[in-house]
Amino acid sequence: QGVPKPFTEVIKANIGDAHAMGQKPITFLRQVTALCLYPELLASPSIPEDAKDRARRLLAACGGQSVGSYSASPGIQLVREDVARFLQRRDGVPAHPEDIFLATGASDAIVSILKLLVWGEGPSRTGVLIPIPQYPLYSAAIAELQAAQVGYYLDEERCWALDVAELRRALAEGRRHCCPRVLCIINPGNPTGQVQSRQCIEDVIKFAYEEKLFLMADEVYQDNVYAEGSVFHSFKKVLMEMGPPYAEAVELASFHSVSKGFMGECGLRGGYVEVVNMDPEVKQQLAKLVSVRLCPPVIGQIVLDTVVAPPQPGD
Repeated sequence: QGVPKPFTEVIKANIGDAHAMGQKPITFLRQVTALCLYPELLASPSIPEDAKDRARRLLAACGGQSVGSYSASPGIQLVREDVARFLQRRDGVPAHPEDIFLATGASDAIVSILKLLVWGEGPSRTGVLIPIPQYPLYSAAIAELQAAQVGYYLDEERCWALDVAELRRALAEGRRHCCPRVLCIINPGNPTGQVQSRQCIEDVIKFAYEEKLFLMADEVYQDNVYAEGSVFHSFKKVLMEMGPPYAEAVELASFHSVSKGFMGECGLRGGYVEVVNMDPEVKQQLAKLVSVRLCPPVIGQIVLDTVVAPPQPGD
């Protein structure tokens, strides 16, 4: 409308959509995907053998050796095993395929876990503690599920750090009108970009233990840590290294995705949730819940496999 503005251009940086911003796809990921979609390409000399070996291995794990078949509702067993091996390499602590549920991106997995945890009405209604600023998936899903949003504020003056005293304030405030049962942590932060220190993670785990809160750790930006002195620590690793009573009692669901990091495959929709210390009967209900949608997209599962089990030296 011709109104003067104090800038000359607008740079679109919305939602971390790397490929939409011009990032080129990783060749290996796309080769394996192409081979699985169109196995006739296995005869092509232009595609390297390591990509072909991966495609054959994945196709053998698919019903009818076709990505057009349904997989098991929690995901292809082979891919769940590869995710477990990835987690063991990353954290140095055991991981089990039966604790891993593949999903249509991390977002879908987050909503599934929230569905599992939300119940009650009035003062007994589930409260969910979420960071402010937050990725709007959380406030939207909480509203859709008719849970109660309980915001805790990150400290902008300290690079958006998380402060346990602020968690205590938010929890006390939330208990006036709901029953807080869930604490969501986004680390590395989205949209704030902060990376939590190990000490902060330990403090949060102790807080969750004391207050009997279910921890949800959104870790989809774990490959995007660039600042000097910043290191990503997964909640699972810190929890297990803290030992009892925390390692045996704190319930945790952690999430990862193919959408961020070096891969940036937002549109292919692949991700997972790993659950830790979840009661076996509750985990059975989670298995029922994910089976309602039959299975995550098989192509997304294949991309996830190439991310958690990348080419090795010599391939």
